[in-house]
Amino acid sequence: MDRHHMGSAQPGRLRVEVRTVGATEVLTPVGELDHHTAEVLRAPLDRALDAGRSRLVVDCSQLDFCDSTGLNVLLGARLKADAAGGGVHLTGMRPVVARVFEITGADVVFTVHETLAAALPDENVA
Repeated sequence: MDRHHMGSAQPGRLRVEVRTVGATEVLTPVGELDHHTAEVLRAPLDRALDAGRSRLVVDCSQLDFCDSTGLNVLLGARLKADAAGGGVHLTGMRPVVARVFEITGADVVFTVHETLAAALPDENVA
């Protein structure tokens, strides 16, 4: 960790690409999801849920790292999405990120797909 930035947000360590595919909001976090960057993912998840989009797909194929804070952001979104009749689907889990979910048991509370295409409803796949 860069000690010059310890304890402060490090710009550019995480960005989140958001797009709508049919009735599904697809969020692609790129970089490192941790205590310092969690809000960068939490904000678009909350915006999607506030807009009534309760089916969320988080494409983790470009996520390099996820700690417990990042996991909690996803768990919080899952609870809100489930309460709204939707859910949070994860796709493209890299081994280092998948391991965090396995160790904590969180992999059993999410629907995990190998690919983004598999996570999207049939009517959205061209």
